[in-house]
Amino acid sequence: MTEEELLEKGYRKYHGEEVDVYFNTHICEHSGNCVRGNGEIFNLDRKPWILPDNASKEEVMRVIDTCPSGALQYIQKEGLVK
Repeated sequence: MTEEELLEKGYRKYHGEEVDVYFNTHICEHSGNCVRGNGEIFNLDRKPWILPDNASKEEVMRVIDTCPSGALQYIQKEGLVK
């Protein structure tokens, strides 16, 4: 999906240097894979709760790939989409 499509579907964008993260609270199943996967990136006790630059691009993508609902998506700055 493109950024425009994600935003139209209700995703919120979290800017990163190498990868942007998109989250849609309406489809989140609250599995906790993100928070358990890497608390440096995903931390519910802070705002913003998603900080893509707190880990490598590869780590951000790895954790997001474990999201069962699709509530988390990413777009690499090179333009590749999960």
